[in-house]
Amino acid sequence: MKDYGTLSQAINKLKLEEGYDLDFNLLDEEIQNKAKNETYQLHEFNVDKVLRFEGMSDPDDNAILYAISTNNGRKGILVDGYGISGGQVSKAMMDKLNLTVNRPKS
Repeated sequence: MKDYGTLSQAINKLKLEEGYDLDFNLLDEEIQNKAKNETYQLHEFNVDKVLRFEGMSDPDDNAILYAISTNNGRKGILVDGYGISGGQVSKAMMDKLNLTVNRPKS
């Protein structure tokens, strides 16, 4: 599996080298691209990669980076803290973003 380095390095690599140039926001049962005023339901996007980052000394530095492609050809990233399972989103969204299911294969 490719080494993406730190969170900021991974964001840059995904955006500049792999074409994930949009920024998505996480909503209850959909993701949103505010720049293009678009939302995508669960069936309208795929999680291509899931990258997990852990802070060396501060648990608040933990994050998960998702590389996402939509059914209409858009590609972007979604950055979230480890709190995704804390009830902020629907069960269906948690399943869609599940780290163990969507982890890239080596």
